[in-house]
Amino acid sequence: MAMGADFEEVRYLKNPPDEATLRAIAAGLEDPVENLVRKDSHFAKLGLDAADYVGNPDAVVAVLVQHPKLMQRPVLVRGGRSIIGRPLGDARAKERIETLLA
Repeated sequence: MAMGADFEEVRYLKNPPDEATLRAIAAGLEDPVENLVRKDSHFAKLGLDAADYVGNPDAVVAVLVQHPKLMQRPVLVRGGRSIIGRPLGDARAKERIETLLA
């Protein structure tokens, strides 16, 4: 239990979300869909271009199905809404998490 809410933890590398789950997350996302993709050293090593994912849920889902390690985390999902639970330029991350879980 976190912040008084029951939750299910999904170990995304052991049990990666399938395409349908990723589409549902992307559809309910309150953040720009491209934020679901980590732009880290692994992303760079794969030779990917961040511009390919801007506003493109299909591209985001495709790359995350193929490379689950690139999924931004944590992602919180509740009632058809999804948020990325880290700041990513939004200082209100904690507030957004509390609102989603309320």
